[in-house]
Amino acid sequence: MSKTMDRRSFLGTSAKIGVAGMVAAPLLASCAKGNKVTPLRNPDEYYVPELPDKAVEGKELKVGLIGCGGRGSGAIMNLLDAADGITVWALGDVFEDRLNGVKEALKGRNQIVADENCFIGFDSYKQVIDSGVDMVIITTPPVFRPTHFAYATEKGVHSFLEKPIAVDSKGYRQIMAATKQAEAKGLSVVCGTQRHHQRPYVESFKKIQEGLIGEITGGNVYWNQGMLWYREREKGWTDMEWTIRDWVNWKWLSGDHIVEQHVHNIDVFNWMFGYKHPIAARAIGARHRRVTGDQYDCFDVDFEYENGVHLHSMCRQIDGTATKVSERVHGTKGWWNSEDFAIRDLEGNIIWQFDNEAAAAEYQQHDPYTLEHVDWVNHIRKGTTHVESGECGMSTLCGVMGREAAYTGAQVSWDDISASEMDYMPEKLELGPLDMDKYTVPVPGTGK
Repeated sequence: MSKTMDRRSFLGTSAKIGVAGMVAAPLLASCAKGNKVTPLRNPDEYYVPELPDKAVEGKELKVGLIGCGGRGSGAIMNLLDAADGITVWALGDVFEDRLNGVKEALKGRNQIVADENCFIGFDSYKQVIDSGVDMVIITTPPVFRPTHFAYATEKGVHSFLEKPIAVDSKGYRQIMAATKQAEAKGLSVVCGTQRHHQRPYVESFKKIQEGLIGEITGGNVYWNQGMLWYREREKGWTDMEWTIRDWVNWKWLSGDHIVEQHVHNIDVFNWMFGYKHPIAARAIGARHRRVTGDQYDCFDVDFEYENGVHLHSMCRQIDGTATKVSERVHGTKGWWNSEDFAIRDLEGNIIWQFDNEAAAAEYQQHDPYTLEHVDWVNHIRKGTTHVESGECGMSTLCGVMGREAAYTGAQVSWDDISASEMDYMPEKLELGPLDMDKYTVPVPGTGK
């Protein structure tokens, strides 16, 4: 994979391959052999999104964007592709240059954001939410997302939350509390775990719930790739400015890449498994070649669930190493793999595979980054409650759990991590100095 390819481009390419690059296979199956297929859950016990090419027409909606970096600029364009009748009303960021970049790009979509609706600073999220928006896209560095989501929910504003949606235990609890409030208020909250809106994943999920692989017994999830981007410190940057501009390499901002990136894969297993959280995690991790920040380069985690179910989780960001981004779920009757979106029986025979030709013939829009916004807007315009933050919050805490098991070398339980006082937010949010002694690479076995 090219070193210049970012994660969003990689996933977009993967989505296209998933739709157009495989040969469909019929359901051959176990039914023909007389094996009874018992559903894991009834259809009314799980959510399957409607995924039309575009959102339904309806009321005009004003959207605000909080966090004008690369993901924010991409997400706002995805929303404009997903639905008509959307006005980009307000923008907020800590840095004026990032905000101005999005503001200028939006002119190409005939979206002119008034100067009085452009806000700079750590409190800009409040100003965006209070400006009269109906919905808000939250794409700030992950440490800030629980606070921003809680405020948006308090004000009755629909939220799109890029994943992960927390970096620590305190943030997780904030998310879960705001989730309950969002449900009570009838809001629409969609998260950036875009596989939930990727056609081959959705159809695979349905087949697994219908019982084609039997009872789930375990799984393997991977996100192994080259090193991500980084920012060298520039003259005049304070500690706070540098770490935020280089946020994907600092654990207080990103949660480390097991949380910030690998949460996608962990979440797929949890989704297929019905969001039964693990009870314990054991892990190893290391830092070999990362240039900036205080994070690890790799993690390998054994998540233990109830009844002897184990998930093997592996992630790596090191140039020159083998790339693998996929998920596999094992069951008593067979297994599913996202590399070809097929279900095989225990002898290795394909008994179901996503039908790419049928999907290509029926739909024009296959980009999950756009389809997640289609689903978001549909719920808002139809007035139906849909809140994904609880599920994404659980998967986020799984990443935190695995990270802490690797950092410390200890076995970490779900009860301990969910109740922990861990709080990565600095005492002061200002573009000044930080106590950089706090931001050191963890060493297992030392408790630091």
